[in-house]
Amino acid sequence: MDRVARVAVVIPCRDEQETVAEVVRGFSEAVPGATVYVFDNASSDDTIARAEAAGATVRKVFLPGKGNVVRRMFADVEADCYILVDGDGTYDPALAPQMVELVSAGYDLVNVARVPSGDNVLRPGHALGNQLLGGLLGKLFGRRMGDVLSGYKACSRRLVKSFPILSGGFEIETELMVHALELNVSSVEIPGAYTERHPGSASKLGTWSDGVRILRAIVGLARQSRPLAFFSLQAAVLALLGVALGIPLLITFLHTHQVPRLPTAVIVTGLEVLAALSLTAGLVLDTVTRGRREQRLLAFLAMPGPLASPAAAAGDGELRRQLGSAGSGESAGPCGPAGTTDAAIPASPTRPAVIVPVERRVAPEPFVTERRGH
Repeated sequence: MDRVARVAVVIPCRDEQETVAEVVRGFSEAVPGATVYVFDNASSDDTIARAEAAGATVRKVFLPGKGNVVRRMFADVEADCYILVDGDGTYDPALAPQMVELVSAGYDLVNVARVPSGDNVLRPGHALGNQLLGGLLGKLFGRRMGDVLSGYKACSRRLVKSFPILSGGFEIETELMVHALELNVSSVEIPGAYTERHPGSASKLGTWSDGVRILRAIVGLARQSRPLAFFSLQAAVLALLGVALGIPLLITFLHTHQVPRLPTAVIVTGLEVLAALSLTAGLVLDTVTRGRREQRLLAFLAMPGPLASPAAAAGDGELRRQLGSAGSGESAGPCGPAGTTDAAIPASPTRPAVIVPVERRVAPEPFVTERRGH
């Protein structure tokens, strides 16, 4: 199997002086030829110096938050395969070659599901929240990942460059997963050992505070990516509440032909109007979201695959130019049936020659009106 040409290991760090050198050396040995980048997020210790001493290329990001760091990573680094890993030394670098091979095989996202190596490695609150978030994403998108919050992933170039990162904190893992599920890209999950943090290294993830932020991000992503389902559910709740309040009023009206509780009737009317507005908003936003999803999918498809060489990319560009010239009538070729012209596209080292039928526009014959004398 051919392997991707450029591999980049990108490591977000903040105050990881105890582990960053070990992480850099581990991935440099596991993936020879890969470029290891450390993006430092305003560390107050010797993280930068130790990362540079271990051979990493260090970049600084001053805006706090992991999402802001990953946004800068994906924007600045050019590679065919991106290995995203935390700098806390809890992930196994030995999995990196397998992840690169999976990206080379055509997977756009490889997620490492953490397997704790001890009883107290993964906190119970984190494990429970991870299961709940994974189940919620599975219900929303029909595909479930076992470890949504894993910080160890491999991504293809086209997934990275078509990913508009909006979150600024630890919601980035969830947002990346939602992006991949929404575009229905090829993804796979593999198990990997998750070890205890080194002494002196502390987790930056808060169980409750960041858990609430991640849950809020998922609700927001559900509203943005599945607006029809989201607002339909809201409309159903409002409509059912209005019906529950309105049935006694209707029974009273049928018996007495009067509405004694006018404020309740006004509330019922307002609830039903809000339900109709919510459903209408869901229908409108569903159309808008579909257009945005198509744009992101086109941006994804516009990127070359993981094994596309510069020669193949150049050949694709030549193909587009020749198709454009053939369509405008600048390229001559034998005429085909039904007003078509067969544009011959020459072979390249990665593609055989093909014949592409291109529509030929023929000027209409002039309309002649015959005048008869009397």
